Amino acid sequence: PSGPVSGAIAPRLPELGLMLPYTPLHVLLTAALDRPLVMTSGNLSDEPIAADDDDALARLGPMVDAMLTSDRPIHIRCDDAVVRARPTGKPVQILRRSRGFAPEPIPLVRPTRAQVLAVGAELKNTVAVAKGPTVVASHHIGDLEHLAAYRSFLQAVDHLCALTGVAPEVVAHDLHPEYLSTKFAADLDLPAVGVQHHHAHIASCLVEHGREAPVLGVAFDGLGMGTDGTVWGGELLVADLDSFERVGHLRTVPLPGGNMAIREPWRMALAWAHAALGREAAERYGRGADERWPAVLAMVERPETILTSSAGRLFDAVAALCGLRERVTYEAQAAIHLEAACAGVPLGDGPGWDVDVGRAGDLTVLDPSPLVARVVAERDRRTPVPDIAAGFHDGLGRAVADTAVELARAAGLDAVALSGGVFQNARLTQVVTARVAAAGLAALVHEHLPPNDGGVSVGQAAIAAR
Repeated sequence: PSGPVSGAIAPRLPELGLMLPYTPLHVLLTAALDRPLVMTSGNLSDEPIAADDDDALARLGPMVDAMLTSDRPIHIRCDDAVVRARPTGKPVQILRRSRGFAPEPIPLVRPTRAQVLAVGAELKNTVAVAKGPTVVASHHIGDLEHLAAYRSFLQAVDHLCALTGVAPEVVAHDLHPEYLSTKFAADLDLPAVGVQHHHAHIASCLVEHGREAPVLGVAFDGLGMGTDGTVWGGELLVADLDSFERVGHLRTVPLPGGNMAIREPWRMALAWAHAALGREAAERYGRGADERWPAVLAMVERPETILTSSAGRLFDAVAALCGLRERVTYEAQAAIHLEAACAGVPLGDGPGWDVDVGRAGDLTVLDPSPLVARVVAERDRRTPVPDIAAGFHDGLGRAVADTAVELARAAGLDAVALSGGVFQNARLTQVVTARVAAAGLAALVHEHLPPNDGGVSVGQAAIAAR
């Protein structure tokens, strides 16, 4: 707060992102100009980097004051890597594994007999190849829903195979049939291995730690196609590199409007208010959120609306209920603001509100409805938002850790692995890992791969290799 930095930079967040000079040219430029430089990757949002001068002038020329060109052509696009300072443990967490990290090989515990191409997920896409004792992941490619990014994906597949000398004999892909990466895999004349999204997340964490033995995996993210017709995202799995069993999950709630619920978190707030407190509470929230609330409430109550166990959408809902963010302009913005809100509350000082834990058949179900109801009640009491945010984080983290430990012990496991984009949340990760470690189990977190979908291709490759 006391720094000489504009409030328009990283608004409402307690951290600043800094670009380090990764070439001597950056040092010379900043030394020569006695003023700040606003420098970033040469691309529009969600598009790949412009890799030649003509493309850069056409796409970016109208928006910039100057352009630095070179007579040396760019051989392959490679985005900036992004890391985040960690409060404890390893000094940084990798959020985007790209320049400076990719394509460094990652060892496999057991060599693969077949050469594998893994085509990753739809968002934060990377591709990977497995050959002999290693798996090699590409640089960050981006979100494949954009044509330019998909073209970059095709280029990356060719480049990585050529770079590593891999002639794929097997292709691994996500289970979601509408992902462009899945459709690409289906068009190849190769045996295909479909890998469940959250299994791939946990597998990527196992690869990092050089582990073959099964773990209790906690895979929390925005969404991934489940095997039961619902959208998963808050999963407890007994998993290794060969197989997985779903042993628990967050309670499922409707996903009103599909992808619109991602861009408009107030929709998930309404869905969770309805699940936790009933129709009257959902109506009360909806009236103050958006004039379209009756239509969204109708979706929530319609039995054919797809259900989701997504932890990411739960964080979105609570952020919206706290008044932090009802619409987003970038992925996970609401959840990021919710984490930021409790930055001033020391860890352990939060009240740690309750989560119901029950059974549905053979599955353990964590029901955050009491947490959501408490959030609404505290807002009505005008409790400061930082205290509400801390209570939510600490309550959810404790419940997740305790349930994971119980399920791990029941299965005879000695470790809990955390993966998925929600575990970019430093506070939640701290609460869970500290409680797992206090129970005497190993807590495995990502160190060399991002917990988000950027690591999925490595998990896919390792599973297909087995």
